[in-house]
Amino acid sequence: MKPHHARFRFHGCLNDFLPPDRRHVGIDYRFRDAPGIKDPVEALGVPHSEVGEIQVNNVPAGFGYQLQPGDQVEVHPRHPAPPAQAPRFVVDVNLGRLARWLRLLGFDTLWRNDLEDREIVDISVEESRIILTRDRRLLFHRDILDGYWIRSDQPDRQATEILDRLALWNHIRPFLRCTDCNGLIQVIAKETIAHKLEPLTRKYYDRFFRCSQCGKIYWQGSHYGNLMKKLQALNHARDHYHQHQ
Repeated sequence: MKPHHARFRFHGCLNDFLPPDRRHVGIDYRFRDAPGIKDPVEALGVPHSEVGEIQVNNVPAGFGYQLQPGDQVEVHPRHPAPPAQAPRFVVDVNLGRLARWLRLLGFDTLWRNDLEDREIVDISVEESRIILTRDRRLLFHRDILDGYWIRSDQPDRQATEILDRLALWNHIRPFLRCTDCNGLIQVIAKETIAHKLEPLTRKYYDRFFRCSQCGKIYWQGSHYGNLMKKLQALNHARDHYHQHQ
């Protein structure tokens, strides 16, 4: 039996997954029988979790559509609207610095340096968390419902990328979560933790916070000032984002 042919074209940021010679052009795809369209989309290199809309011969189609000879397929990326509530994330083991950034911004972000890919997938499904990864292969797992492949390799740029792509700028709540463990940070009376403070810290600072989960103590010292500078830089990126909406 001779193979059938269909024509695929990927749009927008989905081209990031393709080799240069296949970007923004029609791609001839050979197949036998009538595969579900999800299979050729991923065989061509694009994870299903990044796909928004599919049109076959100018008609909208879902992943259950069975590919037919001569089909003309247009695959578009997701363009999420700003969510009503801040999403929750699970981050792969290679993105620890990004996880700290997201926690600093107030996002519920699960990360451990010993998580296996299967555990990440299970956590994502069971707890409705978006997977963030630099390993595109992880996003091909069939059980994944929501995942995003990070393009940048710089943690601060990665954070901006996520805020842009997932429309999360209005959900930033700085210093809501512990950057170490993701627990919620709460105000704590100085006298309650005075015995744990260094003498100079106890002398010069009066306002303190403590993580409700790991017990880490926070105060607005020099480290706080450095974090504020990073947040100010992020605010400039946010203003640029809103100007172009």
